[in-house]
Amino acid sequence: MLNRTTKADLYRQGGLGGYNGFLKGLMYPGFRYIHLHRKAEYYKKNLVLYFIFRLLKRRYKIKYGYEINSDAQIGEGLFLSSHPGHIIIGPIKIGKYCNINHGVTVGRSYKNGKIGRPTIGDFVWIGTGAVIVGEIKIGNNVLIAPNSFVNFDVPDNSLVIGNPGKIIKKDNPVKNYIYFIFDES
Repeated sequence: MLNRTTKADLYRQGGLGGYNGFLKGLMYPGFRYIHLHRKAEYYKKNLVLYFIFRLLKRRYKIKYGYEINSDAQIGEGLFLSSHPGHIIIGPIKIGKYCNINHGVTVGRSYKNGKIGRPTIGDFVWIGTGAVIVGEIKIGNNVLIAPNSFVNFDVPDNSLVIGNPGKIIKKDNPVKNYIYFIFDES
């Protein structure tokens, strides 16, 4: 039986559902990788299964370039770009229904001798080549444009564009960017 998080992740792959959809979803590298990440997280106390899922996850890290830290806390409905290419995510917190495209780096930075990591809200779309670093908070319903550099807090309902990044307030900036939101009802 598929749990709600797996169903939400799977549904993000073009509306797939059920066991036939799950088998089809495994053909998508992004879904396969996040599924292995979640399985490894689930089986942390079972050393044998944890080791197997971590080994498979490492294989796909090398094959597709995805790298998500084991300590990352990720909400349901994550969509990783289907285009293989480096996606690096450190031990951060990511909300529900986020899209992360290839070439994205999300991680820590040092400032005034302190290590800081981002927190990303719900319904965030991160464009190709974006870099998000430092002890910052990305709000809900935010679009980070491709190749943007973000090392500052971003409020809800915003668009971030450029390097250095510039915040533009916008109602529903992720409309037409985030599709297939899972609703079990």
